[in-house]
Amino acid sequence: MNDKFDLEVLGADSPDCEEVFAHLPELPALSERWTVRRKAAVIRAVRGGWVPIEEIVRLYNLSVDEFLAWERDVDRYGVPGLRTTRFQIYRDTERRKR
Repeated sequence: MNDKFDLEVLGADSPDCEEVFAHLPELPALSERWTVRRKAAVIRAVRGGWVPIEEIVRLYNLSVDEFLAWERDVDRYGVPGLRTTRFQIYRDTERRKR
């Protein structure tokens, strides 16, 4: 078995290759501050299987709990739930429901 990556097997101009890389999410730079779009891009990359969660938390110096909180907020409130200014409103709403 040949362990080397053979570029001829997966041609750079093949439609499958282009299609695969067209869906690859662009991850935010390490020095950029967190915005809703950047958080959503990271969540999409992990959920899509492009990057393991362990690599994301290491790369961006996040805790697993923080990343899971982002996922929870997206599931509950959609992408607007990732806004830090909305956190207080959502938290208060959850308390009133209980």
